[in-house]
Amino acid sequence: MTFQDLKLESPLLKALEKQGYTQPTPIQEQAIPILLAGHDLLGVAQTGTGKTAAFAIPILNHLLKEKNTPQGKRIIKALVVTPTRELAIQIADNFTAYGQYTQLRNTVIFGGVKQAQQVTRLKQGVDILVATPGRLLDLMNQGYISFRDLKYVVLDEADQMLDMGFIHDVKKIIAKLPPKRQSLFFSATMPKTIVELSQKMLGAFERVTIKPEQATAEKVEQGVYFVSKKNKPKLLAHLLEQRKNDSVLVFSRTKHGANKIVKTLDQAHIKSAAIHGNKSQNMRQKALGAFKDGSLKVLVATDIAARGIDVDELALVINYDLPNVSETYVHRIGRTGRANASGIALSFCMGEERPYLKDIEKLIKQQVPRMGEHPFMEGADLVEEKADSDTSKPRPNQRNRSRNNNRNNHRNRNK
Repeated sequence: MTFQDLKLESPLLKALEKQGYTQPTPIQEQAIPILLAGHDLLGVAQTGTGKTAAFAIPILNHLLKEKNTPQGKRIIKALVVTPTRELAIQIADNFTAYGQYTQLRNTVIFGGVKQAQQVTRLKQGVDILVATPGRLLDLMNQGYISFRDLKYVVLDEADQMLDMGFIHDVKKIIAKLPPKRQSLFFSATMPKTIVELSQKMLGAFERVTIKPEQATAEKVEQGVYFVSKKNKPKLLAHLLEQRKNDSVLVFSRTKHGANKIVKTLDQAHIKSAAIHGNKSQNMRQKALGAFKDGSLKVLVATDIAARGIDVDELALVINYDLPNVSETYVHRIGRTGRANASGIALSFCMGEERPYLKDIEKLIKQQVPRMGEHPFMEGADLVEEKADSDTSKPRPNQRNRSRNNNRNNHRNRNK
């Protein structure tokens, strides 16, 4: 199937061709016809599968086909609610790219900045609004946003909104939506609370699930180092020195930890920047922009700030701290190996994090390859490594091949 086969409006096809889109991804191929037919949709798919285009393209197509668009002030007809500022900006950029040959206008609103410019754009009129929950609810309560003419609603990354504590805001927003609308609900995972939320939002819906059993990106080469807490900074600096020309995204579990990593790398003369919830929007956008254009090679992020990071040719993701929620690991490593690119995801695991590693391996239904010894291993790390090999009991020649392949791949990339 091609995008031509979907019988989209010609301005959209022209924009998609300019973007280099020819064939839909699996979720686009399944979701777009359902949405073009006007049905509600529950979409379950991991990050990096093309979800944004899956809902943006049909919404734009619907708006283009409407013949009763008023000639006066624009009114909000489509709403996308998403958890983070970075992801909201990225979604709005995609709407702009796909709708560049139309006269449809979108804008994005989010917290962490003054509302004046956002209010001005809303007063000027928009067709499509992309928003984070807190700022959306705030401007609704102030009377700047009306859902009277709303026809299309998307709740994106619903599980992340639950993790971030937005569940009550989202319920308040859903309660204000007009009953007659097309609703789209996207989530990477479907815990009980998310299922209940989807039932409140959706009418008679169709469901699209993309490879739920394939928990990790197929083109991401994974590996784990056993390392003590005090030696994590040394190992990180060592790996980054080996990959000076590559873009590397480093994950920290906490905001304080992210700042500490940047400080440690600075002492090792490695330039980096951190993005997390305590950073101002301008600082986050500046760091993210430098990372995307290649002038900054190392970006340190917490999980909340990492949603919406979509960097071409991101070579390496490093889990400096293993996440205590297994699904988060999948989202993290999905930042690399996107589209047709390959990538590497390496994790640091100290003794206290071993239960997290076991939970991750249970979720992804495979053992993360052990990277073996490194220059900063201590006695405890060697014991952990040996204990792991004793309990997992892979075939010795298979284990050695895995290690040698990983080492050879890293050497080849470093040449």
